[in-house]
Amino acid sequence: MDVPMARHEPAILTIMKRMSDTPLFLIIKTGSAPESIRRQHGDFDAWFRRALGPDWFRYRTIQVDRGEVLPDPDHPDAPAGILVTGSPAMLSSRPAWSERAARWLAEMHVRRFPILGVCYGHQLLAYALGGGVGPNPNGRRMGSFPISLLASDDLVTLADDGQSVQVTHSEVVLDPPPDAQILAETPGDPHHMLKFGPRSWGVQFHPEFDPEIMRAYIRERRQLLIDEGQDPERLLGRVQAAPLGASLLQRFARTCLLPERLAEPQA
Repeated sequence: MDVPMARHEPAILTIMKRMSDTPLFLIIKTGSAPESIRRQHGDFDAWFRRALGPDWFRYRTIQVDRGEVLPDPDHPDAPAGILVTGSPAMLSSRPAWSERAARWLAEMHVRRFPILGVCYGHQLLAYALGGGVGPNPNGRRMGSFPISLLASDDLVTLADDGQSVQVTHSEVVLDPPPDAQILAETPGDPHHMLKFGPRSWGVQFHPEFDPEIMRAYIRERRQLLIDEGQDPERLLGRVQAAPLGASLLQRFARTCLLPERLAEPQA
């Protein structure tokens, strides 16, 4: 679903006309979807490229969990935006690649690059900036859940309140970093969307998932869910469309394309 860009569209078009190259967008890949899901639907970075807009950016994927090196923050080909994906890894285990990525993200945050962390990426950015992450006291969450918006922002508005989002996770942000703003909560997760600074956000849900991908994850984790006392058939029956995810990614893309002074909310 496309999101209207009426307020900023002339500025975006003017800026892009002046660009000699399509702006760079970094996808920091912290893991991959299960093989059975990749065969049918592709992988995380493809889902994000499709939702963000395949023609708006020059995409580069860096798979940090496989040891690929993050760029020097002073590199002249600076990214217009940075997105950190989800992962099957647990942040609380603190793998070495994750610790390196956390230090890099903290530096890019200080330099005010637009950053969006998703699921593991949300937790990683929170951890990098001084927050606490660990197992969700309320247990694993999987399927379509309603989201409660607590404030309006560049990426969400109070008009989005009550929409469904797609979730699959067992760890959460337990303690947000100092000065982080809580933008949204879901049942069992009071820190589901955080704003870490003027141009940095994290969401625990998966804005890149469509209903078919969500159902595929539930089927993939079927036995695990049963072992944990959950009913996968009930979860499958509750999966629904979640257009807030696509609109949030498109709003983030718009923010990345605008100079900071134009991306900030107008009084």
